[in-house]
Amino acid sequence: MLSFFLSYIVWDPSPAVFGGFERLRWYSLLFALGFIISQQFMVYFFRKEGQDERLVDKLTIYMVLATILGARLGHVLFYEPEKYLSNPIDILKVWEGGLASHGAAIAILFALWLYSKRTPGQSYLWVVDRIVIVTAMTGAMIRVGNLMNSEIGGKDTGTDSGIVYARDAEEILQSLKVPIESIEAYKPVDRDSELQGNGIVPVNFDLVISKGNFSKEDLSGILAQDIKYALTRFSSSKEYLAEPVETPVNFEIQEKPGNYLVTVKTFGRAKYPTQIYEAASYFVIFLVLLGLWSKFKSRLPEGLLLGLFLISVFGMRFVWEFFKEVQVDFEQSMQFNMGQLLSIPLVVIGVVLVARALKNGIKPEKS
Repeated sequence: MLSFFLSYIVWDPSPAVFGGFERLRWYSLLFALGFIISQQFMVYFFRKEGQDERLVDKLTIYMVLATILGARLGHVLFYEPEKYLSNPIDILKVWEGGLASHGAAIAILFALWLYSKRTPGQSYLWVVDRIVIVTAMTGAMIRVGNLMNSEIGGKDTGTDSGIVYARDAEEILQSLKVPIESIEAYKPVDRDSELQGNGIVPVNFDLVISKGNFSKEDLSGILAQDIKYALTRFSSSKEYLAEPVETPVNFEIQEKPGNYLVTVKTFGRAKYPTQIYEAASYFVIFLVLLGLWSKFKSRLPEGLLLGLFLISVFGMRFVWEFFKEVQVDFEQSMQFNMGQLLSIPLVVIGVVLVARALKNGIKPEKS
């Protein structure tokens, strides 16, 4: 499959929305916005179908708790049970990462069952059919958040098309024993001749370093060793970069008023932008489900939208997993990774629901 890009790009956005304020991150913002927008959609659905709009607040509480708890416990149980069960307090450290969409899906379905049991006049499938519309949209926003975090990336494309994740390397270089003012990674326009068509592509890093008491010669000696170590000895450097271990690091130093500009010339690995693939898929699914609801509303047989959601979302998830890096080491030896294995039963359930709904057929319009 061809990459989304005709040529590679170097990707290094800050995960923080505002520079200097690290607490507000793109992932958190998009996650929260997904729920806020979803709530407004649900108010609209309830209003159009004659339901009590005030129940949406109650429904939102169920959804938020189920999503966070289910996604966290899903990651703990499906991907790293030994790590977390040996030190359960780490389960609470959600800010360190580790959420699984399959766990969220299971928890949401259970939470909505509890909600419907406590809400007369709304059947379980009626509620879920509306929730999956906005869930697809929220899923798309969360994947954009993953992209801003430079996480859940794809495998090497093996071609000069794709995305090079440079954020981790920038953070490693930031720890060098010199006063660094700024770091910027970019695609160099003057190194096209170094492209070989194998997915190992030129990447430059510009480091602005305060002069301090460093002479140009002293700085060169320090950087020759430290930059090489930073670009070759860390696991994330090996995953995203392709700096030759056996050759000296290639860099240039330009003296500026008050600082030095150090240009490091190295290589990165072009990878599939799987976050974009997933986000685009989920947004299209959202539009399709919303279109069906807009046309038929209460005439839709119960369970149809849920079934279509399960088939399309987890069917596409199964496909995109072939292009994604494994999340945990034990998946390396598996023909299908954990995300794919967990998707299969959900797709099967979706097929059963769609078959059942189609058997019932579209309800006639009320005269």
